[in-house]
Amino acid sequence: MSALRIQIVGSAVFCALIAGCTVGPNYKRPAAPAPPAFKETAPPPGIPNGTWKQAQPSDQVLRGKWWEIYHDSQLNALEEKVAISNQTLKAATEQYFSARAAVQVARAAYYPTLSAGPSISRQHLSQNRPVSVPGSLSQYNDFVISGQASWEPDLWGQVRRTVEASRATAQASAADLANVELSVRSELAQDYFELRGLDLQKQLLDNTVVSFQDYLDLTETRFKGGVATESDVALAQTQLESTRAQDIDVGVARSQFEHAIATLIGEPASTFSLAQTPLNMPLPQVPAGLPSELLERRPDIAGMERRADAANAQIGVAISAYYPNVTLGGTGGFESRNPGTWIQGPSALWSLGASASELLFDAGRRHAVTEQARDNYEVTVANYRQSVLNAFQEVEDNLAALRILDQESATQAAAVAAAERSLQISTNRYKQGLDTYLVVLTAQTALLTNQRTQADITTRQFAANVLLIKALGGGWDTAQLPKM
Repeated sequence: MSALRIQIVGSAVFCALIAGCTVGPNYKRPAAPAPPAFKETAPPPGIPNGTWKQAQPSDQVLRGKWWEIYHDSQLNALEEKVAISNQTLKAATEQYFSARAAVQVARAAYYPTLSAGPSISRQHLSQNRPVSVPGSLSQYNDFVISGQASWEPDLWGQVRRTVEASRATAQASAADLANVELSVRSELAQDYFELRGLDLQKQLLDNTVVSFQDYLDLTETRFKGGVATESDVALAQTQLESTRAQDIDVGVARSQFEHAIATLIGEPASTFSLAQTPLNMPLPQVPAGLPSELLERRPDIAGMERRADAANAQIGVAISAYYPNVTLGGTGGFESRNPGTWIQGPSALWSLGASASELLFDAGRRHAVTEQARDNYEVTVANYRQSVLNAFQEVEDNLAALRILDQESATQAAAVAAAERSLQISTNRYKQGLDTYLVVLTAQTALLTNQRTQADITTRQFAANVLLIKALGGGWDTAQLPKM
């Protein structure tokens, strides 16, 4: 092998080694605690682990349009408007687009910068200048067209680390967008079920007002017949009007939820309304899955993890400041004093050059910046791990809420049935003259209170159901993060 070929091969190897030199620590996903199973999905007491499995129907696995598991056409129509008109979601979308553009800005540093342009001037020089030559021209035209190129090769990986940080930040912004969408959609579903729960209360109170009007009519008839007292009529009238007041009062909260829904779908509250529809649909089951899967399904956790990656890359950017900066540059073009000879061989000009600089003293600035980058990375790691812990808490909270509310609902249904029997017995005894109307009124109050509690439990079950879906990520997963 000739000496020239050896030099070429050696130069190529050196360039390859230099190009692959990326300072700073390579990123590894921070460890986070993940229990083997959710506590609230453990087998009930007395049932062996090996013989019990939580039901997870395949047709109810969370997907992109998770709200469709409720089979409510009105909710589906409202959710479809979120992506089109919600302003909070639009702002998050634009933030993601901005972060995505920042990746291209960082990648541009891989390439040289080029500039070119003509210059035409008329110059007059002083004849008394120190370097003046007798007889030389002191007034002339100067026609120049030239281009410049400058390139700072990424010898130490500063650009690569910057691109890595920008890419991770953009992915974090994409996760933020998914989290905002999940939050807005779940808030819409919660408000919708709260509104329908109030409609259920309204239906209950409307029916009760009709019933209490019948009781008032009965009491007035008995009073006219001399069987009941005027006090009985007053009690029946009080009960009726009090219930009417409760019936009217439901409209305050309902209007507020209706206005909130209008804002979430990007419509003025003044022009939006929803027809009364009591909440009487079945509650769907939401499969919780495994805790280890939660790390891949929560967009907020993914966003925190991507920020840890970006912070790690910033350590490499800070370390690269310890190494010399190398800049390659060149200029080429044509220059002439006459337009006729402007673009000709003798008018050509060019220059090539390179420079290198190393900062020798900065009073510890680079060290402080590097330590700052390391500390920022530790902050993001702590935030990531805390977001994981918060996610497990939210899932367990809502699994527990659904389990306990299910038990409470069954008990409350028995209480309502008992209150209905009590009212029936009290009514019969009142008609027979065995009890006063006060006994009937007490039974009426007990029944209405228990019925309203039952309706409230139903509403809370749907709210907890939505919150569980939100806590599980709403069918999102990290595979949806852009690769860039």
